[in-house]
Amino acid sequence: MKKIVVVGGGTGNFAVLKGLKNYDVDISAIVSMADDGGSTGILRDELGVLPPGDVRQCLVALSDSSRLMRSLMNYRFENGGLGGHSFGNLLLSALEKVTGSFEKAVEEVGRILNIKGKVIPVTTHQVRLKMILNSRKVLEGEKEIYLSQEIDQGYKSIYLEPYPKANPHALDEIATADLIVMGPGGLHTSLIPNLLVEGVREALVASHAKKIFVVNLMNRKGQTTKFTVGDYLKQVIEFIGEDIFNYILVNNQEPPEELIKVYEEEGDLVRNDLNDDRVILAPLLGELKEEHGKDLIKRNLIRHNPTKLAQELMKIVNHL
Repeated sequence: MKKIVVVGGGTGNFAVLKGLKNYDVDISAIVSMADDGGSTGILRDELGVLPPGDVRQCLVALSDSSRLMRSLMNYRFENGGLGGHSFGNLLLSALEKVTGSFEKAVEEVGRILNIKGKVIPVTTHQVRLKMILNSRKVLEGEKEIYLSQEIDQGYKSIYLEPYPKANPHALDEIATADLIVMGPGGLHTSLIPNLLVEGVREALVASHAKKIFVVNLMNRKGQTTKFTVGDYLKQVIEFIGEDIFNYILVNNQEPPEELIKVYEEEGDLVRNDLNDDRVILAPLLGELKEEHGKDLIKRNLIRHNPTKLAQELMKIVNHL
């Protein structure tokens, strides 16, 4: 059975994992531990636990349990003292306290949800993501970086504080992978944070696995404004230290014009500017149901379709 290791965080990881779990492959998700927004941030600050949010999403994506259980993990309390918290975040944090280990908590929830694969935090150390802009302004934490509209003016450095060692289990998974998938996901908040952990870059370079970079569909205004495929690749390579990718998966499907207009305030489409044999162009967008009209379009997000993503990744796996 081929082993696929997915490196990232957030909704990008979710799409890849949700699609891959339907195939007969060994899946491991290596997840960024830089999240500090919303429910996750409050639990980190008040309980001193590791961030559960991105891990929860990966667990739900890989789950083979009932729809009810998956909905329960993502259920977010609307009011009262628990307002804003998701049940899954609370469960992971409580289990970390009970077991004394975040990794054990993740394993237990994995068993409860009957997940197909493994979810592994990239580090088990408490860290904060920080960025120093060219303006000398310091962005403290992933949330501030995610909300910033000034990053495309340039930044001097991005780093984790304190500088953490990688989780040995994450390094083992990278070393024994057949295919490593990086992306899609927030460049500064989901992808780069994994590469800032001591040992991860070296492990990626040393791994004999084929490596694929799944490029984002949309740019984020004020952060990756007008970025092309080449710009994303250049940034990721810069943090790895060398170009390790055998394949670059790029969407070539145009969203409806009205949806692009809705997105104008948030960002623009990522365009391919590479004439490179490694580039795989494929229609990767999620479906839009036209009969619901503009109301649905306003609520819809331009996201990767998990099924289409997995089909393209499996074409590569089947040729390994």
